[in-house]
Amino acid sequence: MAQALNAALRDALRDDPSVLVFGEDVGKLGGVFRITDGLAAEFGDDRCFDTPLAEAGIVGTAIGMAMYGMRPVVEMQFDAFAYPAFEQVTSHLAKLRNRTRGRLGLPVVIRVPYGGGIGGVEHHSDSSEAYYTHTPGLKVVTPGTPADAYSLLRDAIADPDPVIFMEPKRRYWTKGDLDLPVRTEPMDRAVVRRPGTDVTLIAYGAMVATALETADAAREEGWDVEVVDLRSLVPFDDETVTASVRRTGRAVVVHEASTFGGYGAEVAARVTEQCFHFLEAPVLRVGGFDIPYPPPKLEEHHLPSVDRILDAVARLQWEEAGA
Repeated sequence: MAQALNAALRDALRDDPSVLVFGEDVGKLGGVFRITDGLAAEFGDDRCFDTPLAEAGIVGTAIGMAMYGMRPVVEMQFDAFAYPAFEQVTSHLAKLRNRTRGRLGLPVVIRVPYGGGIGGVEHHSDSSEAYYTHTPGLKVVTPGTPADAYSLLRDAIADPDPVIFMEPKRRYWTKGDLDLPVRTEPMDRAVVRRPGTDVTLIAYGAMVATALETADAAREEGWDVEVVDLRSLVPFDDETVTASVRRTGRAVVVHEASTFGGYGAEVAARVTEQCFHFLEAPVLRVGGFDIPYPPPKLEEHHLPSVDRILDAVARLQWEEAGA
């Protein structure tokens, strides 16, 4: 996945001279996770460059550049490091098209490595997607596969509006056989990763792989599990998700973020509203616990696992269905 993201940035820089890449350590170092490796050497430090450790300044600069015709792609070094820039994102980046009655768009991509599973300490493992999805004017996408990492990032850079591009850092080393460049489904579409008949697991980002592992394990329990990868959190693909749940009659939403007020609550509400007469059981959620992110040695207990997801599937009123 890391190589796919690097290739997407390289190809975007080659194809469009208005594309810029900047942020903390993205230049000579090539990024903490080496996503921007080699870009400064190839395109020069006027197209890929380091910035001060000032997230509000990074996003504010990107807004100004976008107003004058550039397409900045900026990186927040870690998920929780983006919070100092939150005012710029919510008050200005998300609102300028509306504020100018559509005359001025901001084609800015903010790359946010997010989530846990890498043994990171506090401020290095947050799942902050709900903050952005709650903000009108932003698109929010997150890849779960290397192919989607390339395709979604290219689509995000080409988009005329701001996109928060959430990169599941624990999946940077996920491998897949593909020839680049590759284009997958459009940016606003969800995808059925595994068909099934009994229950739909709805996941995104890092949890897609976990959901697929769960689907394999569920066979031993006699459940045929369908897995839907949302890919785009905003806009939301109601059509694909509701079609899946109407087929299976049951749904579990999985994400790393704390469950209370998390993005899964929005998904569960939408599914309940649109699939109520098809549901055999309430829509359940499996997420992180409602605590600050724990120390590295405890994160395996905090993050959703195959066993925790299977426990949720087991609570979907199968006895009543059999009766």
